[in-house]
Amino acid sequence: MSMDRRRFISLSAAIAAAPLAASCSGYDKVAAPGVPRSDFDEDSTALQVTEGIDLSGKIAVVTGCTSGIGFETMRVLALRGAWVIGTSRSLQRADDACKLVRGKTTPLALELSDFDSVVRCAETIRALNSPIDMLILNAGYRGGGNERTLIDGVEKHFLVNHLGHFVLVNRLLDRLFFAWQGRIVVVASRAAYRGAPETGIRFDDITLERDYSDSLAYGHSKLANVLFSLELGKLLKGTRITSNALHPGLIDTEIDRNVNRFLQLGFGVLAALRGKSVDAGAATSCFVATSPLLGSTSGRYFEDCNAIEVRESHLQDMAMADRLWVVSEQLTRDYLVKHERPDWDEFENGLRKSGRDGA
Repeated sequence: MSMDRRRFISLSAAIAAAPLAASCSGYDKVAAPGVPRSDFDEDSTALQVTEGIDLSGKIAVVTGCTSGIGFETMRVLALRGAWVIGTSRSLQRADDACKLVRGKTTPLALELSDFDSVVRCAETIRALNSPIDMLILNAGYRGGGNERTLIDGVEKHFLVNHLGHFVLVNRLLDRLFFAWQGRIVVVASRAAYRGAPETGIRFDDITLERDYSDSLAYGHSKLANVLFSLELGKLLKGTRITSNALHPGLIDTEIDRNVNRFLQLGFGVLAALRGKSVDAGAATSCFVATSPLLGSTSGRYFEDCNAIEVRESHLQDMAMADRLWVVSEQLTRDYLVKHERPDWDEFENGLRKSGRDGA
């Protein structure tokens, strides 16, 4: 049987791009105990999972809002009435994206690899003197070329995907305390268990000097995302803030923009054959951010709008999560602020009473 050249190239590229897809085959996944099950699945869309939910008066922050699931998440939350603050490395691109959305949106610049930029973005949001109801950590980086990149001594995937968001959450956490029920949503990936090092976070080689590859570095950073959310869930127990991580699905987005054209073609083929549409890809983010079912659910990992546990993975490793938190604090200590529980007598309807500043 003959095969034309274009089809051969497409299939070959798909095989080569398989590591990008972070396939879940061979992993035993079970429903997370104690978490309400939803009727949504891999085909549900962001519009469907938020149907009937009124977000009027709510404020959401979505990092990486210019395309793909970040844009769709912003679009749907704004459509449901939320004021959405959308961030991008480029303020112009964030502004362009916001102008395409029906509803109230505000663009902000955020370069996650630059902690000074993270602080500036956070301080701009804090200056609004308003509660944050949803903080959706969607922005991500996936390198290409298999050349290890260090920024200020930190491996780039780990810096952008984990540490940048670590600082952002630290700087905005008190604003989530003032919300009726603040939600932190960490967009991770199945790469957290499919592509991460077998031993989990490499505390003895955090920059991945040993056996580096882009897929390994990406999985390493995505495992850090899930463990960060797991530890946040523990630290925030007893508060009105929840933190949950998720895999959005295999979607053809700009996450592969740094890999070569051959792998981009393959990723596109895989996404077309086995993946989700962008509107379905944003469903789990929107579900975790808004569903009334999840008001007390924290420290969980979601796929296809339901919480799961992946056996023989590091996703529920509390000791590893605790150690990662300590290392993350050490790497970002010059940019962190110390939090204390707010004195609610100083606030009225989530805002400081007149005559007091909002800092």
